Amino acid sequence: MATPAYINRIATAVPPHDVHDKFLQYAPSLLHDERRRHMLGRMAQRAGIEHRYSVIEPDPDPERLDRAGLFERDAFPSTAARMALYERHAPDLAVAGVEALKLTEAERPTHVIVTTCTGLHAPGIDLEIVKRLGLDRGVERTVVGFMGCYAAINGLKLAHHIVRSEPSAKVLMVNIELCTLHMQETGDLESLLSFMIFADGCAACLISAEPEGVEMLGFDATVIPDSEDQITWHIRGQGFDMHLSGAVPATVARGLPEVMTGLRDRFGIEDFSLWAVHPGGRSVLDAVELSLSLPSDALGASREVLRRYGNMSSATVMFVLKALAEGSPPGRNGVAMAFGPGLTAETMVFRTAGENRAERRA
Repeated sequence: MATPAYINRIATAVPPHDVHDKFLQYAPSLLHDERRRHMLGRMAQRAGIEHRYSVIEPDPDPERLDRAGLFERDAFPSTAARMALYERHAPDLAVAGVEALKLTEAERPTHVIVTTCTGLHAPGIDLEIVKRLGLDRGVERTVVGFMGCYAAINGLKLAHHIVRSEPSAKVLMVNIELCTLHMQETGDLESLLSFMIFADGCAACLISAEPEGVEMLGFDATVIPDSEDQITWHIRGQGFDMHLSGAVPATVARGLPEVMTGLRDRFGIEDFSLWAVHPGGRSVLDAVELSLSLPSDALGASREVLRRYGNMSSATVMFVLKALAEGSPPGRNGVAMAFGPGLTAETMVFRTAGENRAERRA
C-alpha cells in the first residue's frame, strides 16, 4: 500500500502595502471615455475585493501611482526593471512565509518546491530560501514556473509523489507571487479589470507522511476544449502581459460538471463538503457555485480570501485551503481546484486528517 501524504500545515504572508483603494483612485485616469470609467467603478463595487497588498508603496498623491516613482505616467518600467524589483522583494516575502510555518528541527526540509509565474532570475528564490534558512546545500530543489494560478496544485502533486516514494521526506512548498509588478499603462478596460483583481502574496506549507493536517487523496487535470486563448501570459518589453478573458467564468461553468463527475467516479466519493476553490474573481466563484449547484455558503472561504487579499495567483488556493483545514473537523472530504492557461482546471481531492488515524497506522 502506498504511503499517504499530508499537508501538515500552511502559513501565509503578504507585503505591508494595501494598494486596492489607490488603484481604484488611479485607474480611471487611464480611461478617456466616461462610460468606461463608470463601468470600471461599477465592476469594482461588484468585485468582492476590499484589500490587495503589494511590495510597491502607493503614493497619496492622486496623480502618482507609487512613492518611488517607478510607475510614472507615460514611463512605466521595463521588464528588466520589474525583474530587478522581483529579485529584491520576492525572497524576503518567501522567507517570511516559511518562517511563519515555525518548522522544528524534526521537520527540517529534505526537498524544496517553489511555484511562481511573476518573476525569474538565477540563482533563484529556491537557492535564496535554502541559504537564508540554513538548509543543507544538497536539499533537492524544484521550481514550477509560469503555470499561473493552478501551479500550487501541481506543486502539491509533485510533493505527493515525493512522499509516496520517500516516506521520510519533508517537503517544503513555497508559492510566491508579485503580481502587482506587472500592471500596464493601458486604456483597455478588460486589462484594467484584470489588474483590479491581482495582488502579491506568499503561502508556504510542509508536506510529509505524518498523519496530521490534510491528506492528499489524489489529483486530476482537465484542459477545457476551445479555450486556449482565454488566459494567456507573455513576456513583453514592459513586463509580463496577462490576458484574462471575460469568457473565463462561462468556460469554467461549461467544463466543471464533467470534471466533478470524473472525480466522484474515480475516488468513490459522493459527498464533498469542503471546497477550496481558487478565487480567480467573483464571477469565477459564482460560475463554480452555479454550475455545481453548491450551497450558498460552500465557497465562503474562497470569497473571504478574495475579499481580504485579491487574487495572488498560485498562492491563493493555499490561503483558502489553510482556512478550511484550520476550521474543519477530521474526516471531511474536499476538493481543491484552480484554473489557469489552457484553459486548465487542476484539482486535488483531500480529506481532513485525524479520523481513522489508528486504523491507518495499524
